[in-house]
Amino acid sequence: MQQASVSEIAQAIVEYVEKNPEAQDTLDGIVEWWLPQFQTKPRMAIKEALDELVAAGLITAHKGKDAQILYRATRRATQSDAISPEY
Repeated sequence: MQQASVSEIAQAIVEYVEKNPEAQDTLDGIVEWWLPQFQTKPRMAIKEALDELVAAGLITAHKGKDAQILYRATRRATQSDAISPEY
């Protein structure tokens, strides 16, 4: 079975937040709830995909009250016409 690329993981994240624009979660929550199809993939690949989306301005990352990093879509990520074909 071919391993999912970081860009495939990033695309799955973008698709999830398009359908769930208010979604917000930690890396662990994203793996469990947003990306169950990638649960067997290395967390580093999923973290790398999140980092790329943060750099692209499609996802924000902020530290929650419990010091965990929370990720959520930016307004741009929930507007389908604003998303590049790469994601």
